[in-house]
Amino acid sequence: MAIDAPPAEQRRDRLREQRRALPDQPGVYLFRDARGRVVYVGKAKSIRKRVASHFSNPTVYGTTALTEEIDHIEYLVVITESEALLTEQNFIKQYKPKFNIRLRDDKSYPYIAISLDEDFPRVYFTREKHKRGRAYFGPYSSAKRVRGTLDLLGKIFLFRSCEGPEPGRHSGSPCLDYFIKRCGAPCVGYVSKDEYRAGIDGVVAFLSGRFKQIERDLEQRMYFAAGERDYEQATVERNRLQAVKSLLERQRVAEGGAGTYDAVAVAVEGTEANAQVFQVRDGVLSDRQSFYLENQAEADPAIVSEEFMLQYYASALSIPPLIVVQAAMSEGSELGVLGQLLGERRDGPVEIRASERGGKRRILDLAERNARLALDQEKLKSERRRQQRVDSLTGLQTALELDAPPVRIECFDISHVGGTHTVASMVVFEGGAPKKSDYRRFTIREVDTGDDFAAMAEVLTRRYAQWERQSERSPYDAERDASFAALPNLVIIDGGKGQLGAGLEPLQGFLDRGVAVVSLAKRIEEVFLPGNPVPVVMPHDTPELQLVQRVRDEAHRFAITHHRLRRDKAMRESIMDDLPGIGPARKRALLKHFGSPDAVLGASREALENVPGFPQKVARDLFNHLNRTGR
Repeated sequence: MAIDAPPAEQRRDRLREQRRALPDQPGVYLFRDARGRVVYVGKAKSIRKRVASHFSNPTVYGTTALTEEIDHIEYLVVITESEALLTEQNFIKQYKPKFNIRLRDDKSYPYIAISLDEDFPRVYFTREKHKRGRAYFGPYSSAKRVRGTLDLLGKIFLFRSCEGPEPGRHSGSPCLDYFIKRCGAPCVGYVSKDEYRAGIDGVVAFLSGRFKQIERDLEQRMYFAAGERDYEQATVERNRLQAVKSLLERQRVAEGGAGTYDAVAVAVEGTEANAQVFQVRDGVLSDRQSFYLENQAEADPAIVSEEFMLQYYASALSIPPLIVVQAAMSEGSELGVLGQLLGERRDGPVEIRASERGGKRRILDLAERNARLALDQEKLKSERRRQQRVDSLTGLQTALELDAPPVRIECFDISHVGGTHTVASMVVFEGGAPKKSDYRRFTIREVDTGDDFAAMAEVLTRRYAQWERQSERSPYDAERDASFAALPNLVIIDGGKGQLGAGLEPLQGFLDRGVAVVSLAKRIEEVFLPGNPVPVVMPHDTPELQLVQRVRDEAHRFAITHHRLRRDKAMRESIMDDLPGIGPARKRALLKHFGSPDAVLGASREALENVPGFPQKVARDLFNHLNRTGR
């Protein structure tokens, strides 16, 4: 009788066959795990050779952690290397593989926006860049630095800080900004549209790095005002010119002919990396960007640099004609392809090269030192946070008399209002830190309204039943839920003795396996243990109690969020479904037009008649129905 090979051996055999079938052509390849998730995307001149290098030389293109997660391989053949680079980045954006280089929280990087679609444009801080008629500059790595830049620009170019498409306020008088020389007061006509636009043009020139142009324009306006004997305006232009010159002199890094370029340097250590972008414009160091990167594959600096530059310049709103990089990256054979791709985005040639001497080399060295320093500082912060988590887990072990530190903590909370839309949350902390991928939500259906004890018993019964089912599944089973399959070290129930009593019977299987189960009462932060009438009261300044409070508060937040979503959805459905003559299509039209159910219910007859595609008779009947019922 034949004996089946172990799953791990079957996986290796399957991957070996897939690798043999890969084409010796340029393209993009995707590694998927047993659950079908893309864990890595790569590009290559030869897909077969590059994929083979992941398994034969993991220290260059990844770690053994990557190869151990690969379950099957997909590929896409392309014609050119430039097309492979572009396709790789599109797949990375789509799948967000954990082993590719990723900017931390890249979707939240700040920008400076200018509302050029308005008569008197605003210059403001934003984290979005999708509105038409707006000019965007960024991304920037520091929100604090962006706000500092806006403050400086406001002093020099006197743009308005009021919100809305029109300047001014209801009082019809200038605000404080005018009196402290921060705004020219276009709201009361103290500055014309053309004069205001000239200031905005200066902001655009400054953010674009056209510093010489700014100095020339301000100087010309100063002399013109003086020639017209408008000495007050000449003084304003002189003060602006002096402020700009003072700023640029402090940031001047090289002789005037140094030109415009970016210096990009990375520092890599293990799974952490930092990238620095020093932006030199007209010989002035206009900005310094610092980005922390996730490098789960532990790729070498050349690969980290290339992937970072692709992601950074894909979202950057301007690309310089020259990018100075480290020597390790300049030796890569694909550097010309990267320059070609960036040149297509810039609509002009982009040169990427190393610098061996002179001012550019000095700026690159400065970027390298800053990257290393930033990485060292991040390591110190991480080590401090790690030690704090260790101290809190050790302290919690001592306070609750556990056999070992509670590495995995699960906390459960119930949320409802008046007994309606009852839900429960399960949050997970591992190693003293939240593990949000393991959070779970429950909708309570089988208990009487307002019975918190029964609701807690239901959710804990379902939690243990899920553990029994999921723990029997193979780790390679795509249907396996890793969160429910994990055995916690400590279960925290939000509540007092009653909630703890309700949870002991459903979790008896956990108790038999050594899982500690406690409850936390909020009044004076008492921790109740099974069989002990005297609660444990930990001092309020101890890391162990602070950890327990964090876990409890997170469970409460997660439960309330779920409850509000269900409640709001139920309210929308019940209110809108009661309206006569309103089917699904008309309901969508109403919500799209007014934005919310409350706005629909408060709309006038004329507003309802103006809904696109709405018959006037239906609008009149709807208005009469809403007013007749008093809604």
